[in-house]
Amino acid sequence: MKPLFLVIAIALGTILGNAQETTADIEGVKAACFDYINTFYKADTTLAYRSVHSSIRKTGFHFSEEKGSYSDQLEMPFDQLINLAKRWNVNGNRADETSPQQVEIFEVSDKTAIAKVTAVWGIDYISLMKIEDKWMIVNVLWQSPPKFTIVGK
Repeated sequence: MKPLFLVIAIALGTILGNAQETTADIEGVKAACFDYINTFYKADTTLAYRSVHSSIRKTGFHFSEEKGSYSDQLEMPFDQLINLAKRWNVNGNRADETSPQQVEIFEVSDKTAIAKVTAVWGIDYISLMKIEDKWMIVNVLWQSPPKFTIVGK
């Protein structure tokens, strides 16, 4: 009876331990994504330093209403992200507490994760890595608010 009890206790401990780790990972990914949004909304670069890896590759497309078309592919390394965040909403005229702040997590693995952020500027598809037990954003693919979205499986 003791060996069976021991096996059950170990299995239960493993399951509960993995559930806690999984929940912590999901919350860590969400926190990194909200830090990313609030880096710009609050013009608070400390949030970027906390959740965006310095090797980030951020690339995307801005839609010009005036031209009626998207820009060529735009690149933004970490230093440009920091410089933009310092000034983008410093006066509070681009985003406020009612602005969209949506994070959808598509997948979290033990070292990588994928999420989608919807904010006032559009959408961002975010790749994250777990580095030293901390979730960090390493890639962002973004665009201005889309004219359409097709969801497929």
